[in-house]
Parts: sequence; C-alpha cells; structure tokens
Amino acid sequence: MSVINKQIAKESSSVPKIAVGTLLGILVFGMFVVGYDQGQLAQALLGSVGIQPTHTQLMLLHEFNHDLRHSAGFPCH
Repeated sequence: MSVINKQIAKESSSVPKIAVGTLLGILVFGMFVVGYDQGQLAQALLGSVGIQPTHTQLMLLHEFNHDLRHSAGFPCH
C-alpha cells in the first residue's frame, strides 16, 4: 500500500483595511495642507498651544510649504 500525502500551501498577504484607510486619510490631509493652506493652519496650531513663532520661523514654514506646492504640481504664483 502506498500513502499519498498532498500538501497544499496557501499564502496570503493582505494589507489590513484600517492601515490603508489611515494612510489614505494622511494623504488627503497632506494634500489639503499643501494645496490649500497658506500658513493659517500652522499658525492656528501653534497659537492654540501658546507658541508665538517669530517672523523668521514663519517664513521658514512658508518656504517649506511653498516648495511642497511646487513639487506637488499646485500653481502658487
């Protein structure tokens, strides 16, 4: 008598839907900040915790956001 062993291997690598949803939310929020915000969001967040950034710090944030707008393809001039 011969015994036949069949081994079936099933590999599944699915990404959890909560991870995809979280990353999609971060992407949408990031595109909002880059595409629409002109620095008001940063000032609102910093001002609400009592931090008053100097003009130089605000300009650094503005230039960083400005460069992101260019790299994302948003018109800003």
